[in-house]
Amino acid sequence: MQGRCSLCEREEVLTRHHLIPRCRHHNRRNKRDVPREQAYETIGLCPPCHKQVHALLTEKELEREWNTIEKLRSHPELSRFIAWIRKRPTGFRCKAYAA
Repeated sequence: MQGRCSLCEREEVLTRHHLIPRCRHHNRRNKRDVPREQAYETIGLCPPCHKQVHALLTEKELEREWNTIEKLRSHPELSRFIAWIRKRPTGFRCKAYAA
């Protein structure tokens, strides 16, 4: 699907990112504390941003601490990456790097 990346805001072909990773949906704490509609919420990310999110954060960290767009944008290393990738043209691809 084509659209604007939720993190870097570049116009790109997007991939779907689950704010709470699917592998964590079965977690008891998650089932108890998170409404179902929030657990299944997804956002559109360009491939470089999506790769970087998963290169920097574990599934458990994504579930517990970094489960909103605002929180992801505030992550120190991810925010540096977002500032850098914003300056790149549509279609630009890079390898994810853990700064």
